[in-house]
Amino acid sequence: MNLVDLYRDVMAINGISDHSQRQSRAEAFFETIRKAKIPEKFNWAAEIFESVHVRERGDQAALIWTDLETGAEARFTYAQLAAKGNQLLNCLRKHGVDHHGNIYMMASIVPETWFASFAAVKGGLVTVPTATNMTVRELEYRFKTYAPDVILADEAATAVLDEALAAAGKKPKIKLVLGEKAGWTPFEAIATEDEQAPAADTRSDDMLFCFFTSGTTGQPKRVAHTAVSYPLGHLSTALFIGFQPGDVHHNLSAPGWAKWAWSSFFAPLNVGATATGFAFKQLDGKAYIDAVTRLGVNTFCAPPTAWRMFVRLNLKGADFSRLKSSMSAGEPLNAEIIEMWKRHTGTEIRDFYGQTESTAMIGNPPWMEGRMRYGSFGRPSGMYDVVLLDDEGQEIERPEQTGHIVVRLDRWRAVGLFGEYMGAPDKMAAVFRGNYYYTGDRAYFDGDGYWWFVGRADDVIKSSDYRVGPFEVESALVEHPAVLEAAVVGSPDPNRYQLVKAFVILNQGYEPSRELALDLFRHTMTILAKFKMPRIIEFVEALPKTISGKIRRIELREDEIIRKNKGATPKQTEFFYKDFPELSTRRD
Repeated sequence: MNLVDLYRDVMAINGISDHSQRQSRAEAFFETIRKAKIPEKFNWAAEIFESVHVRERGDQAALIWTDLETGAEARFTYAQLAAKGNQLLNCLRKHGVDHHGNIYMMASIVPETWFASFAAVKGGLVTVPTATNMTVRELEYRFKTYAPDVILADEAATAVLDEALAAAGKKPKIKLVLGEKAGWTPFEAIATEDEQAPAADTRSDDMLFCFFTSGTTGQPKRVAHTAVSYPLGHLSTALFIGFQPGDVHHNLSAPGWAKWAWSSFFAPLNVGATATGFAFKQLDGKAYIDAVTRLGVNTFCAPPTAWRMFVRLNLKGADFSRLKSSMSAGEPLNAEIIEMWKRHTGTEIRDFYGQTESTAMIGNPPWMEGRMRYGSFGRPSGMYDVVLLDDEGQEIERPEQTGHIVVRLDRWRAVGLFGEYMGAPDKMAAVFRGNYYYTGDRAYFDGDGYWWFVGRADDVIKSSDYRVGPFEVESALVEHPAVLEAAVVGSPDPNRYQLVKAFVILNQGYEPSRELALDLFRHTMTILAKFKMPRIIEFVEALPKTISGKIRRIELREDEIIRKNKGATPKQTEFFYKDFPELSTRRD
């Protein structure tokens, strides 16, 4: 099969205005891609980006970039982005870096990241996205595990990188800097190179991406994606987002994480849309929304933490007339935020689910608009054979029963699924069991087929004989006007094994107090079954998060274990359900 036809199919489907017809065409497409015979060789940069998009829309913007603090702005057409990428690839080849080499990218949101991503795919290099806040120790581990051939970095990151390289005893073939640094080659050196470059003869199963996952325990895993699993697999993401050629798409994500490759690179550039990048040091919600409206963003994807900030801004007067779709990913979004954003913009935030190990697996595609159930993260993509398993490994067919989210592999293997955890057969064995890939997440579906996220398998709280998913409790809490954000974990308890504990950040104008804790306890009692409601509420100023905005519940759990083992006394901002006789005659 000619893979180009699949990309053209998605562009055509996304142009269908009738949602019923669009859904039907999408389902037929997924059946086609499941049966597709993947060719032995495939190079997305040459065969799709250049041969389709540069040829057919070379003068259209592929990337719009702006710095929210300085106001600087740059635009690059499809032809210009390819030319920059080819210049970089020619430069790397002159330094002895070729097919099967690798490039670590530790840069902020800058156009050069797009150029380098294109160059790596075309040259058959393995891209290693690297967060800009990595420490020397974290980098040393990465360099010892997977020695770098090329490093592309911001000037501010060069000192920590050099220290880590020395500690690891590694010397890249070239170090490119965005700025100036002794011992590093300025990125501008590529300007003298030819704007055309031959493509590497990449096999479809060649590894092209190595993501060091942020992980909740142990050292990071190395998630390997191939020349087809991300470039081709993200056609599921492009369908679920729904953009068309020429649409302006924005994704709030840092280049060091898989979500950037998902929604800032492959998904929009797969279908001839325009990607955007906003540089900032600290997220200023107003400046961000101003850029979204000023640049005429049509499709907008952001994590839940950002949506919670945006809906509480004064959005009166903001021109959202060109915004067609809003998406969320990373962690489930509670219904209140979706409703507030819709009141401001007229668009429903459509939730999606996937992992570094996959592309969009479950979600609310455009044809679900008006039919979504707020708080549900949608339905499985036809690219993946997603089912639930109980703790005994049996498939769940009954609604409302929580189970493990898995991908069934015996009927077909989803093209978007990762290739392997590099050098970690034990970790591969832990997630690939029998005919299933275990995601490590838990969910349930209702009688109408809508899926509802419960939490990471290791986040599920065991209290007495009950299992409690943190998201449901967090969603109940953030419905209270005083609550900006909440994180729920299990706190050790000698009688119930764990108690449901909520860490709560308050909105401006509210202060921690016994009265407010009482009100929150009462509030959750009206929404949740009694066994699910929090038994401890602690008011905090901040929550531990990954750079991508996901709450690190494991850090909160571990702190609770340490505190309980030490017999620490309750904090002044910590309140216990049992201390409120107003709530229960049994004091339970």
